[in-house]
Amino acid sequence: MRPIVFVPACTRDFGEHPYHAAQHKYVDAVVLGADCAPLILPSLGEALDLETMLALCDGIMLTGSASNVHPSYYSEELLDPSLPQDPARDQTTLPLIRAAVKRGIPIIAICRGFQEMNVALGGSLFQAVQAVPGHFDHRENPELGMDEQYGDAHKVQLVEGGMLHEIIGLPEIPVNSLHGQGVNELAPGLVVEATAEDGLVEAFSVKGAPGFTLAVQWHPEWRIVHNPHSMKMFGAFGAACRAYRSTKRTPT
Repeated sequence: MRPIVFVPACTRDFGEHPYHAAQHKYVDAVVLGADCAPLILPSLGEALDLETMLALCDGIMLTGSASNVHPSYYSEELLDPSLPQDPARDQTTLPLIRAAVKRGIPIIAICRGFQEMNVALGGSLFQAVQAVPGHFDHRENPELGMDEQYGDAHKVQLVEGGMLHEIIGLPEIPVNSLHGQGVNELAPGLVVEATAEDGLVEAFSVKGAPGFTLAVQWHPEWRIVHNPHSMKMFGAFGAACRAYRSTKRTPT
């Protein structure tokens, strides 16, 4: 049996009804890249039975989203109320991350998920990277088609000897860029794995974590089977999920 990977849902309204939703491309990445079985986790906040859920899963993928982590979680006021929020997802993923890291459950985090991990573990975010002196505008152009929005936007430099460098085997790779927020203060215990040309943190891992943890600011899930770098990342994540699953089956 394949390992079970939780994909925490966003909360969205479609028509007059609220939904727990996850985009196809993230679910596909778990199947095609990690060779695991995805299970969409509803964003129930405090109503979620965290212990039961963690006992079921072998890995977690934190997805990107149009919404942002609410800045109250890193002691700031909301600068732009027009930007979408998802309080139910915040209330679900932030404690989920802390509990999963402690237990050694493998995690791969993308875009909003990358930002969630930093905030959950004690870091802070730039609410508008493009307004910070010395940083580029990392947002996509909404007037372009999807293939162009998710096309290569800039390169990231991988930290030599780091986990991501060992997985990919190159000093730098091109990535897409579709985010307005980014890491300001890196949480204690996080290790930089890659940076953009303007110095913005683009990937990190958790130092000393008992399990696989990798968070990236770009979108490796996009057309994953056509991107060998993304396939290597998800392949490493899938291998970690299988290893974690095997420990659960080992007799005591």
